[in-house]
Formats: sequence, structure tokens, C-alpha cells
Amino acid sequence: MARNKHPEETVSLILDVAGRLFMEKGYEYTSIQDIIDNLGGLSKGAIYHHFRSKEDILLAVTDRMTEESNRMLEAIRDRQGLSGKEKLKAIFKESISRPVQEDMFSTAPSLGSNPRLLYSIFKETMMVAAPDYIQPIIEQGIADGSICAEHPKELAEVIILVANIWMNPMIFGDSVDEVFGKFMVFRQMMEGFGLDIVDDEIAERLRELAVIYQKNR
Repeated sequence: MARNKHPEETVSLILDVAGRLFMEKGYEYTSIQDIIDNLGGLSKGAIYHHFRSKEDILLAVTDRMTEESNRMLEAIRDRQGLSGKEKLKAIFKESISRPVQEDMFSTAPSLGSNPRLLYSIFKETMMVAAPDYIQPIIEQGIADGSICAEHPKELAEVIILVANIWMNPMIFGDSVDEVFGKFMVFRQMMEGFGLDIVDDEIAERLRELAVIYQKNR
């Protein structure tokens, strides 16, 4: 296949193929050569023109998924007719119910052994998700009386840090029971803030994802 004249199409093709291979084989077991072999003739030079390493490709694949997540967060943040507390609950329910979550957990990369990728997730969590989406919702909840909090910025950071980092088995390699135990602590912590925003349905879905992750490790 000749090199695509449009760089964005070449990048999209690389990410399509790499994302599929990461999900089928797992990140650690997919090599750059595997990706090249599935690109229909695109050269190794074309890949390295856009990406410096396999890790950079994974970061770009993850960014694709993050973009979808951010669109969902933005839509809930700006949704009319819900209190701040109801929006927080909607975020957890819709986030964990998305089919793309199964794709991510099936890929099962060991994020804890990849410092650069882990920092990228941490940075996205603390510098984008918390201030741009969670904090404004908490402030809406304070204004409408559904949330009682004196420090919305810090509360937003705690919620998203615990949910996206501490409870993530792809970072700590937790067993299914350990993931469920962390969820129960998180649930109790949220209820202590007067936020009954996670329920048994979310707990069961989290358990399902943890099982998928463990199966594909």
C-alpha cells in the first residue's frame, strides 16, 4: 500500500490497527513489527514518522478513548434538569457502562510498570477531568443545595483520583475481591460526604470489568 498522502489518515490507520492488536493480544505482547505486519504495506519509517515508540502509540490510542470520555463528561456537566448530585451519579453510571470500558480492560496493560503512561493518566485526571468537569458539577451542587462542601476543588480531586487511579486494577494489579473492597471504601467515603452517588449496580459492573481484566492479564 502506498503511503497515504494525508497524514491524519495514516495516523488514524496506525491507531486503528494498534488499538485492535492491543485489545486482542495485550499491550505487552504486541510489537511494533506486529503493527507493521497488519498495516497492509505501510512502512516502519511511516510509523516512526508519526510515533517515536510503541508507548507513544498506546498514549495516542488512550487519548482517543479519553476524548470520548471527556465528551460524555462535558455533556453531563452541561445537562439541564439535574442537580449537581444527580450529575455526579450520572457520571459514574455512564462512565462504567460504556462498551469502550470492556475494550480497555481487555487490553489489560500493566500501567503500574509503565511510569510514563501512568503519569499521563494521572495528569489527565488531575489537570483536566477534576477542574474542567467534576469541580464545576460540585459547584453547581453547592448552588442548588444538593451538595454540601466547603472545598469543591479538593473534593473534586479526591473523587476523581480515587475513582480513576486508586480503584484502577490496571495500575495496582488488584484481584477482583480487592477491587470490590476498594469500591466499598469509596462508597462509604462518598456517603460520609453526603453523596450517595454509587450503588449496587455500579459495584456489580466494576466487578465484571475486574474479572475481564484478570482474565486477560
